[in-house]
Amino acid sequence: MASLIKGPALFLAQFAGDEAPFNSLENITKWAAGLGYKGVQIPSWDGRLFDLDKAAESDAYCDEVKGICADAGVEITELSTHLQGQLVAVNPAYDTAFDAFAPAHLHGNPAGRQAWAVEQVKKAAVASRKLGLDTTVSFTGSLAFPYLYPWPQRPAGLIEEAFAELARRWVPIFNHYEENGVDIGFEIHPGEDVFDGATWEMFLDACGEHNRCRINYDPSHFLLQAMDYLQFIDLYHDRICAYHVKDAEFNPDGRQGVYSGYQSWTNRAGRFRSLGDGQVDFGGIFSKLAQYGYDSWAVLEWECCLKSPEQGAAEGAPFIEQHIIQVTDKTFDDFAGGETDHAQIRKMLGLS
Repeated sequence: MASLIKGPALFLAQFAGDEAPFNSLENITKWAAGLGYKGVQIPSWDGRLFDLDKAAESDAYCDEVKGICADAGVEITELSTHLQGQLVAVNPAYDTAFDAFAPAHLHGNPAGRQAWAVEQVKKAAVASRKLGLDTTVSFTGSLAFPYLYPWPQRPAGLIEEAFAELARRWVPIFNHYEENGVDIGFEIHPGEDVFDGATWEMFLDACGEHNRCRINYDPSHFLLQAMDYLQFIDLYHDRICAYHVKDAEFNPDGRQGVYSGYQSWTNRAGRFRSLGDGQVDFGGIFSKLAQYGYDSWAVLEWECCLKSPEQGAAEGAPFIEQHIIQVTDKTFDDFAGGETDHAQIRKMLGLS
């Protein structure tokens, strides 16, 4: 028996910090390996762990990064460009907030920030190829999300133009990824224009169903929208190239629903939780992914409004390990079978 799904792995973004062991790639990978993780997803924007510009230029640097991870006992699962991808498309309503994702010299310069983000995402394709990776993960960004609720009434054509513009910005990036033999899996996430199955289909259609346009599956965002996250796998499994294992809970009541009343994370009806503390059916998810032959990594993305990141990380590795299915090469009723006898088959069917 063998497992198609690889893991457990850990997304390092929420753990990186200025204090050891979270302040360097060498330290944080040893820490992760010590907890039982076999892979790490690297945030490409965090200079404490990784230099994306250098990786896109230097084979030697990429060899050094791979060596650090190998010495710690982990593999690199993917490079993440979530923050840079978000900046490929920003509605002006979010300009001030999202300036924080860009270098200081680009603050207040939306056009310069967007051009920088595009180059960053492209560099991740080149760096991934040098690192021997065939997948990255990212966000699409958003032009239309401020108009999510259809009041005041949206003018006809606004949504269509938003997705057409997203495609104009992303298709050249996808072509660059094609040249490097790398996929880009989008985390389908509220705040992005691509936040559910319907918007995913709109985006994919606008992009001409580009082969490099794929999905980073994260059920937590679907549970908080009251979506069927298992059927999502049935519908789009052929485009899923990465998997964030993240838990959540949704507890609507007489005061709150999906929009959660502008409350803090702790007081929201919808909250992210550590693995096993929420409502996501991970047994069903791992079964669906195994059924459809998903053969990449299961990566813990830790976010919780209550539990500490250290405890969440420590509990996450065994949780994922226990859910990874060792796929059988047998059928449960093989013991009752026999050799095929064509004459016997015809006799059983009453055929001469």
